Amino acid sequence: MSHILCKTSDIEDPGSKGFELKIKRKMQSIFVVHKDREFFAYYNDCPHTGATLEWQEDQFLDLDKALIQCATHDALFIINSGECIAGPCVGEALTSLPLSVIDDTLHLDI
Repeated sequence: MSHILCKTSDIEDPGSKGFELKIKRKMQSIFVVHKDREFFAYYNDCPHTGATLEWQEDQFLDLDKALIQCATHDALFIINSGECIAGPCVGEALTSLPLSVIDDTLHLDI
C-alpha cells in the first residue's frame, strides 16, 4: 500500500516535515527529511524514550540542519541512516520507512 505524503517541493533542502497517518489500522507519527536532493522517512519516536523528536512543528533537524535532533534530550541522528551518534541512545537508530518519489510526489510504501 502506498500513502501520498506531499510534493517534493513542500520540504526545503535541507528541511523536514511531520505527518500523521493511519498505518496498519493505527495512527502513526512519521517525518521526512530532505537533504542533498534525497528523502528519508522515519517513525517519529526516539529510541531512548519513545518521545516525539520535533521541538516545533516540522522541526526535526539541528540548528545547522546537518543532523536529526531529539528535542527531549538532544540526541543526534545521522540523516541518511537514522543512527544515533550523540546522546543517551548512541548506537541505536530511528526506525526507517520505505519512501519513493513518483512524479515529484513523495509516497510512503507501506
